[in-house]
Amino acid sequence: MTLDNWPKHIQKYLFLLKDGFFQFPYLFNSPQIMLDSMLELPISRHFPEKHLITFNTSLCKAKMYYREMDEGFWLLTFYMNMKENIMALSGYDNNQSSDYYLLTFSVFEYKFPLKDGSALSLLSTCWTFSKPNTEISSYFYKQADGKFFSIAIRKDWAKKNLTSKKFKERKAILNFLNGKRGSYTWLDISQKAHEVGADLSDLLEKESNSEADEAAIKKKSMKLMTEFFDNCFIDSRIEDNISLSNLDYLNVSRAEKIILQNLHLPFIGIEYIAKEVNTSPTKLKANFKAVFGFSMLQYHKEKNMMLARQLIKKSDFDIQDIAVIAGYDSAGRFASSFKKRFGKLPSEDRF
Repeated sequence: MTLDNWPKHIQKYLFLLKDGFFQFPYLFNSPQIMLDSMLELPISRHFPEKHLITFNTSLCKAKMYYREMDEGFWLLTFYMNMKENIMALSGYDNNQSSDYYLLTFSVFEYKFPLKDGSALSLLSTCWTFSKPNTEISSYFYKQADGKFFSIAIRKDWAKKNLTSKKFKERKAILNFLNGKRGSYTWLDISQKAHEVGADLSDLLEKESNSEADEAAIKKKSMKLMTEFFDNCFIDSRIEDNISLSNLDYLNVSRAEKIILQNLHLPFIGIEYIAKEVNTSPTKLKANFKAVFGFSMLQYHKEKNMMLARQLIKKSDFDIQDIAVIAGYDSAGRFASSFKKRFGKLPSEDRF
């Protein structure tokens, strides 16, 4: 695939329905190539004075603010409203160089149905850090709204700017940058990042583009990066620096989708998931843990616990009902698991 034949590619694949998701392809050799590929989409409108691209279809609405804050240092911020299931799929132009790393902080809000027919808004938050030439498949569900704060950095910029003392693990960071292809995901590892993201949103949506605002955007982007690197060493994945194939990353992404679609059930099993994604259980198990830092069973439990905690804090569901939603066959087992994870019983967390 190249930028030259990109129009033909999107004519064939843009919003192609596959496995219940409409595909949204884009190129990402660099932020500039990404912008160029998105401007080729028939659904896009460009507002250069606002550093803004908008997308509007019957399947989704989105807008993207972009800023080149330094040579080799960009901020790409996406606001998305899903009317149908969408899969965003990155690709690369083989005739162009690719040396940008992508750090993304995403905050997605989705609707959880309540007994009276209304819906409760719950949050799903994660970080993803990807190396060049790593194809990323991201699944977004109908009726979800989200924000992505993506920081794209080139290796030469990183070597120059990530060696300061503000980055405690700077040696490990630089070692990671020298590895091959890779993509890693963390769940909500920094509460301060939510505040930084909100500040960035306010700055980006201001009508003015003063030098002070641009400086503030750059400062907040650096702060967001610092929040990530101060908290991402909760496990050894960055130090281990495992590189998988793009097909492996696709299979891991598909496995995560299956887990999320079955959170309301007891864990459906590694063998079943591996069969669905057409790979071996042993290989999928190892690859999933390399990407997420959890086994598939642990990931299922962690997502269920995060869902349950939000329901306890935001809804009036009975604890027993929340236990069932979280896939537990008894309120007692749920309470025990909840206390082990959060240090208090569900009833104590509600008030």
